[in-house]
Amino acid sequence: MLGGIEAGGTKCVLAIGSAPDRIEACVSVPTRSPEETVADILGWFARQPRITALGLATFGPVGLDPARDDWGHILDTPKAGWSRFDLTGAIARGLGVTVAVETDVNAAALAEAGAQPHSASKSLAYMTVGTGIGVGLVLDGRCVHGAAHPEMGHFYPRRPAGDTDFPGTCPFHGDCLEGLASGPAILARWGATLSDLPPDHPAHGLVAEYLAQACHTIFAAASVETVVCGGGVMGAPGLLERVATRARELDAGYLPGRERHLVSAPRLGTRSGIVGALTIAAGLSL
Repeated sequence: MLGGIEAGGTKCVLAIGSAPDRIEACVSVPTRSPEETVADILGWFARQPRITALGLATFGPVGLDPARDDWGHILDTPKAGWSRFDLTGAIARGLGVTVAVETDVNAAALAEAGAQPHSASKSLAYMTVGTGIGVGLVLDGRCVHGAAHPEMGHFYPRRPAGDTDFPGTCPFHGDCLEGLASGPAILARWGATLSDLPPDHPAHGLVAEYLAQACHTIFAAASVETVVCGGGVMGAPGLLERVATRARELDAGYLPGRERHLVSAPRLGTRSGIVGALTIAAGLSL
């Protein structure tokens, strides 16, 4: 039996299954302080059949280099109380199993790559737009790591003429992509979620513009075939279509392979992250 955890800024999804696509039990618990959250996680798994390996797909930044002392630790994060917390170690010690760790968006990208038609399964990005904005990247069937992991939610998009008053909400960068187009940024700027704003509200076009710039940048920089857009903000009616249309316009007929570029909704729906966590656990058990 495999275990999986999708640790998000708002909630953690916990699951066990005999395979990534055969989930036997699944539950979500709120993400509170590190100590409270780990206690909830350990308590739930203690009530389940014993697992042999666990995949942790966590919000970041997170240490992914096993040669460093901060492997498996949450790094500097705006989420209060979580910076430098050894999440992976706390779970591994508490459950007595080997834990593999990956970013939540890299894990989701891995799961979505496995759910794509064969021809599009080796190069894919997963962009989640919710409490924050994160991008996971799979090239040649493997998650991309470097000095750390991709942090595309914190690049600086081009701001349209006249859109200069809002300073952005990112505590590190102000008006990076996350500071301009995440759920909290939308709420801070317009006092409502994107789904609750009228269809003719200018927020729809502006958020779509910023997210389309991100998609175009990913296509240009990484040459992926597909950018999968998930997360709560993407549930706003018509947003995905706006983003896809504007991304094509931004390309202006230039990028090679553009006929294969696709902006799409997750094939796995809301389960991309947890399926990705179980996929990582399955790799440990091979």
